[in-house]
Amino acid sequence: MNGLNSPLRKEAVLDAVASAIRTIEAERAGLDLLVHTLAGPTGLAFHRCVAAVLAGKGRVIVTGIGKSGHVGRKIAATLASTGTPAYFVHPGEASHGDLGMIQTDDVILALSWSGETAELAPVVAYATRFSVALYAVTSDEGSALARAADGAMILPKAAEACPNGLAPTTSTTMQMALGDALAVALLEARGFTAREFGLLHPGGRLGAGLKLARELMHGGEALPLVRKGTTIAEAIVPMSAKRFGCVVVVDESGRLAGLFTDGDLRRALAAKSLHGVVDSVMTKAPRTIAPDTLAAEAVEMMQSGSITVLVVVEDERPVGLLHLHDLLRVGVV
Repeated sequence: MNGLNSPLRKEAVLDAVASAIRTIEAERAGLDLLVHTLAGPTGLAFHRCVAAVLAGKGRVIVTGIGKSGHVGRKIAATLASTGTPAYFVHPGEASHGDLGMIQTDDVILALSWSGETAELAPVVAYATRFSVALYAVTSDEGSALARAADGAMILPKAAEACPNGLAPTTSTTMQMALGDALAVALLEARGFTAREFGLLHPGGRLGAGLKLARELMHGGEALPLVRKGTTIAEAIVPMSAKRFGCVVVVDESGRLAGLFTDGDLRRALAAKSLHGVVDSVMTKAPRTIAPDTLAAEAVEMMQSGSITVLVVVEDERPVGLLHLHDLLRVGVV
């Protein structure tokens, strides 16, 4: 008897899961308290911080030490990736020359649960001396950091998930959530688009999903086109030459009229009607997308419709063809 079949092992698994649930519930309780806190002075400080960043010409300088520092690095990365220039300055390095990274047009976001972190003192003093906007995230409104800040976002003193009440767990979750809230509020205020997001995330599946249909489609000479009235036998030629398993059918004005697929061809063969015209067997309302449609949206349309090709249309005219293989090639799926 071994692995999960052991009664002792099953008991240990149940204990571990129960512990996980307690941790998540404790952190969720902290987030609930944070939501209520935002209805008061913390919400006002949050608003002032957002306004200062939007009005400023510099960057957001995030700082903190210990677990707050790790959270701060993530907040800085999230801000930068969503259109708000930001970077992290380690408070220990700040007093050894890195204060030079902070400019008067910047906004400092300092994280400290106690608000009395000694390592932050040089950053706070520098902000005061050179009138750099300083916003604090702390749990103590009477702390030195909160008093020195232009606005203090006071986190509720929620119980840590750690049974000893020592390891930062609920507290760092609230810090992280507030940082995400700040990034999203700034993103929304700026009208930051998915296209802009894609420019900052060119790599990996996320970057691939943010590519546009026009970047992946087959257009111009590569687009298999025939006019209405073309016989099925004639349509087989571009269908075979372009190897998409279909041809796009247009009317006399060049507007999309339909899509003739290999499935339509098989049905025509079964009916022995190769001398008929594509109009009689084509799909008259094929699925279409605009050139600026995100690749991720195209994948969803293909999957929901159980199809492998989309016609890219602009001003009612087909300008390209997007195949599932194109999305596989760039790693969207």
